[in-house]
Amino acid sequence: MTREDYERRMERAGRAAAVAGLAGLVVTPGPDLPWLCGYRPTAVTERLTALVIEPGRRPRLLVPVLEQPDAERSPGAGALEVTGWSDGSDPYEQLAKWMDPQGRYGVSDATWALHLLGLQRSLPGSAYAGLTEVLPMLRAVKDAHEVAMLAAAGAAADATYEEILGVRFGGRRESDVAADLARLLVEHGHSQVDFTIVGSGPNGANPHHEAGERVIEDGDMVVLDFGGLKDGYGSDTSRTVHVGEAGAEERKVHDIVREAQQAAFEAVRPGVACQDVDRVARRVIKAAGYGEYFIHRTGHGIGVTTHEPPYLVEGEHLPLVPGMCFSIEPGIYLPGRFGVRIEDIVTCTESGGRRLNTTGREMAVVR
Repeated sequence: MTREDYERRMERAGRAAAVAGLAGLVVTPGPDLPWLCGYRPTAVTERLTALVIEPGRRPRLLVPVLEQPDAERSPGAGALEVTGWSDGSDPYEQLAKWMDPQGRYGVSDATWALHLLGLQRSLPGSAYAGLTEVLPMLRAVKDAHEVAMLAAAGAAADATYEEILGVRFGGRRESDVAADLARLLVEHGHSQVDFTIVGSGPNGANPHHEAGERVIEDGDMVVLDFGGLKDGYGSDTSRTVHVGEAGAEERKVHDIVREAQQAAFEAVRPGVACQDVDRVARRVIKAAGYGEYFIHRTGHGIGVTTHEPPYLVEGEHLPLVPGMCFSIEPGIYLPGRFGVRIEDIVTCTESGGRRLNTTGREMAVVR
């Protein structure tokens, strides 16, 4: 990423703010800040750091003076006006000087209440709305560089899955397998591991089960869901394996989920509403008699975070656009018995969907 890349992103964000009827954007540390301007503070503290973007104006970044040298060395700094503030001064008053006193601003979702309240005291006539609410498409549509980064993260997660199939499951704790997943993700280039879900037997019926001390047994179905960040972009994949040979119902449920996942993937194309992809997956599972056991949305966006817009869920009318990247992850969860989930990251292209995870979706048998 170059200065020009960040400059284009900030210009696009300013135009999007204007179209949304906003005076501009206020962005504090969190995923939006490095995505927009390339600056990621080494530590997030009570000291205010804020980027102000307004249509037609040069973006301005306010940072604590002791962090100003780092901000000025960031890759997008050449496209910014960087200003430092000193302890003992009021950073909210400084920020207020750059803003419309009566303006309505989009504010990054990760902004601390401390900072938003401080800004409101300095600008009592201003108003604010979360970026996810007012600009849900800001990071949702990826350029070719971002899709390539997500594909590389997906390939690393795929390599992790291929290796975990050779690890012993039976007789070991879920937490042991989760540690193996975390280690392999790092070995394959991840700098950050966000989650390593290992849900064995009845624990697999909890979609967000945290790997615990349960010992995995022969005959268990095991849901694996893992991912994190590689070079700043996310991975997230799920596969369901079986310790030893599976029974007839386990295979049946797995086949239904695989069919639902495939049907949802085939529904991906530009112009299709996000909710329609969810409906396709849900229709398959409901027709098979397991509709009440599919208890979460079909998917979520992914980028510099592992969960972000768009969301494939009933009520989301946002149409798919080439460059959007999201998970497709239907599941069936039978309380007290087992669960099945199959998940790939998919990007929407001009001609349909493209999977960024390519490992087999059939049920793998592990030992």
